[in-house]
Amino acid sequence: MDLFHNLAIGFATAAQPTNLLYAFFGCLLGTLIGVLPGLGPLATIAMLLPITYALQPDAALIMLAGIYYGAQYGGSTTAIVVNLPGESSSVVTTLDGYQMAKQGRAGVALATAAIGSFFAGCVATLAIAALAGPLTATALLFGPKEFFALMVLGLILASVLSSGPFIEGIGMVVLGMLLSLVGTDLSSGSQRFAFGVPQLFDGLDFVPLAMGIFGFAEIVKNLEQDDKLSLVTQKITNLFPTRDDFRRMIPAVLRGTALGTLLGVLPGGGAVLSSFASYTLEKKLSRHPEQFGKGAIEGVAGPESANNAGAQTSFIPLLTLGVPSNVVMALMVGAMNIHNIHPGPEVMTKNPTLFWGLIASMWVGNLMLLILNLPLVGLWVKLLTIPYRYLFPAIMVFCSIGVYSINSGTFEVYEAAAFCVFGYVLIKLQLPAAPLLLGLVLGPAIEENFRRAMVLSRGDATALLTSPLSASLLAAAAIAILLIMLPTIRARREEALQE
Repeated sequence: MDLFHNLAIGFATAAQPTNLLYAFFGCLLGTLIGVLPGLGPLATIAMLLPITYALQPDAALIMLAGIYYGAQYGGSTTAIVVNLPGESSSVVTTLDGYQMAKQGRAGVALATAAIGSFFAGCVATLAIAALAGPLTATALLFGPKEFFALMVLGLILASVLSSGPFIEGIGMVVLGMLLSLVGTDLSSGSQRFAFGVPQLFDGLDFVPLAMGIFGFAEIVKNLEQDDKLSLVTQKITNLFPTRDDFRRMIPAVLRGTALGTLLGVLPGGGAVLSSFASYTLEKKLSRHPEQFGKGAIEGVAGPESANNAGAQTSFIPLLTLGVPSNVVMALMVGAMNIHNIHPGPEVMTKNPTLFWGLIASMWVGNLMLLILNLPLVGLWVKLLTIPYRYLFPAIMVFCSIGVYSINSGTFEVYEAAAFCVFGYVLIKLQLPAAPLLLGLVLGPAIEENFRRAMVLSRGDATALLTSPLSASLLAAAAIAILLIMLPTIRARREEALQE
């Protein structure tokens, strides 16, 4: 009964006209940036963070969440019609989706992606609602030792599952944690690495850093690419799949939904890992694996269901435990901190309308996305003809105005420009930026919980091992490091990432 009562509170919050408007705006913008190759939800959410200062917390999070899972819908359009994924989680959709389009079945492929995404999104939202209560109750039992161990494990697993060598991932996590030290020490009140700059006394501003590394740097990188696209010239018709199509796609949708729901919860998981894992699973289970890459409908249904389920269930560890499972969730932490909301179990207990309103808005958003994507597919395809050289300068101007509006000063603009250069260097060196942001976001919480644990134990570091739960979490982190160092496992990981 409590679950239904909480969902009633959530739908009452989500149904407010302002929240409906921002949910629609988020879904619309998510579809748009999913369709346009080169942007993606990470860069867009990073660039829209300044706007959230002027919004209510529930409206801001509903909009940003809509952008994230809306991009999963939109990314399939370019993957199928142009053979160019609009979003990284739609990479595998190009393998069979574009082949279906070349065979005159682009409409069926787009409908398959939309139907699978809608079903998976609804199931994933139900999973969030069902698991939120038990996980929050468990998290309320955590002390400083347990939270410290949990965050360490999360960062280790995120590095293991990130692209690139494991050592580089750990190095970027450490760099992010070092950057989080800039500012005022809350315990002693002394300045750390501020170098006498007053704007750094409160630490590095999260918004310019995220916009520079994940927004502006991505735009600069995309300007290097040729913006000539090869569109499927046939008119897109016959959106409804046949009976045989449904027979083949339904099992793939169910498997992709289940797999994405599970992988979305894991640190380092989310939409991208879920879609690749689903494609691999479908190919292994298929009686005709030779059809994959030649227009197999399972190669569209499974990954598209998995990436939407993974995108939405990645909110579970953020909202219940306060641990972001991927870099987009780390940006959501930044958005919550802007409004003085600390992610974790207290969100559900102290802000129930925000918590359940966000969950209920996902159901509403999935319905909006289904309506936006199928009937308007022709409009989304036409947007692909906009040249990058016109689109990106306008985006950078508006985003720079947004950064300036944070404190009505130029320091944040220069800060974003500096981190843009830094982010571009990371791209050229092929170093993963996602672990850096996770380290930056979790660094203060790790430091705070470690200090509290040391105060309670009077400086005895072995106290971290006296709690069975914290000892188990730290042991799991150590085992993950040892396993990834084994040559066989390291070779398999590199092979999987290469695929």
